[in-house]
Amino acid sequence: MSKGSIKYWNVLAEKHRNRWKALDGTDGMIEQVTLGKDSASGDVTRLTRFKAGADTTPFGHSCHDFPEEVFVVSGRLYDQANERWLEQGDYASRLPGEIHGPFLCEQECIVLEISSPGPL
Repeated sequence: MSKGSIKYWNVLAEKHRNRWKALDGTDGMIEQVTLGKDSASGDVTRLTRFKAGADTTPFGHSCHDFPEEVFVVSGRLYDQANERWLEQGDYASRLPGEIHGPFLCEQECIVLEISSPGPL
């Protein structure tokens, strides 16, 4: 099965602003919009927007039992577990079980995430 998605649309256009949803517990500092999702496998493609000053330290680090790819579209954020800044243009391919985060963001940052929890 393939990911269901809207075929063509400008995710960043103001008229689609209502599609972005704030993540619980972030006081609106982190938002996500799903671009495509396969409901059978759970595979998902989404954008995450970290607003300037966002800090995920209260959530601790993250670790998944599935592979995840991320690409920094704009801005930059600091990955505390890996002790490095992820800058615009950076790509990371995280293997299952790889620890990442918490994240700190000094300026707005948009990250493309492709998660693949379906069968490997």
